[in-house]
Amino acid sequence: MASASETVSVLDQHGRIRPTPAAEPFADRALAVPLEQRVGFLADMVRTRAFDVAAANLQRQGHLALWVPSYGQEAAQVGSARAARAQDTIFPAYREHAVGMVRGLDPMAIIRLLRGTTHGGWDPAENGNFRLYTLVIGSQTLHATGYAMGVQLDGAAGTGDLERDEAVLVYFGDGATAQGDTNEALVFAASYATPQVFFIQNNHWAISVPVERQSRVPLAQRASGFGMPGIRVDGNDVLATYAVTGTLLDEARAGGGPALIEALTYRIGAHTSSDDPTKYRPEDELAWWSERDPLLRLRHHLEAEGVGREVIDGLDAEAADLAADVRRRTLELPDPPMSAMFEHVYSEPHPLTESQFQWLTQYEASFGGAS
Repeated sequence: MASASETVSVLDQHGRIRPTPAAEPFADRALAVPLEQRVGFLADMVRTRAFDVAAANLQRQGHLALWVPSYGQEAAQVGSARAARAQDTIFPAYREHAVGMVRGLDPMAIIRLLRGTTHGGWDPAENGNFRLYTLVIGSQTLHATGYAMGVQLDGAAGTGDLERDEAVLVYFGDGATAQGDTNEALVFAASYATPQVFFIQNNHWAISVPVERQSRVPLAQRASGFGMPGIRVDGNDVLATYAVTGTLLDEARAGGGPALIEALTYRIGAHTSSDDPTKYRPEDELAWWSERDPLLRLRHHLEAEGVGREVIDGLDAEAADLAADVRRRTLELPDPPMSAMFEHVYSEPHPLTESQFQWLTQYEASFGGAS
């Protein structure tokens, strides 16, 4: 297994097959991915970026309350999500748009959530076991660990049945590694040997704080302190990310316990639409990472493997259609009924919410229909 201080990479920044020494245990799995599936990875990434850009524009035009971009992190998300099996359960943070779409989530569910027309967003059972977004930093790691403990106690892992055994995959950012919840989750996961993979998207900035101020050592090294393996992977290399995540998920399903992945990537855009990264991020750093765009890397690789330009152009056209459809459907979204904010606050009808709803109804009626 690779050292936590070494980086697993299969494709260099130009898309050439150049495995690093740390990639040796994973290279065969990465390079065994059929060409058609590699094209599918690019399709996932292009669709996600088109959706991301369209949603950011909608927010700037006043149609969304907030937008959380994933621009630049597509390879880390697509590679890891495609490595999961259908029976696995995934716990996201709040920018895992590609992961949700890979699991079958209609991107409009994310739009409705960030427009403020829904409380939760979607039913995980109907969307590939993809749980709800969590905006409280790091709390999803505890949710995931508790769920993984349940998987283990139910005997749903470690049976040797690849079609049945389950694992849990939880996403969080480099900033969340400083949260107590995340460290508590790692303690419990190690103590109970949960079938779980912790996936850090190290995009180098926790809002305005650089990762080197958060940690003096590579984040993957922290795993050893909790008694689990930690692997650092080039998160802009979709093949390496796919291979590493798939290997560790297989081991977790087989009863090997938890592991941690640090995927090195970069947040090209803002932390959210309320953030201005020009206030704290150097332009030369942004330029350096922009040259290592994960979409360009995979495009170059596919072209070198003989994929025609017409195929890649077709993916761009399909992604543009998706973006246009998202924009159209967003502009057509109706406002939710006023009663929606009082529903599901409690599992049963409650006199407090009923009285609040009655008061608000009377208050609204006092305006006599004036706009």
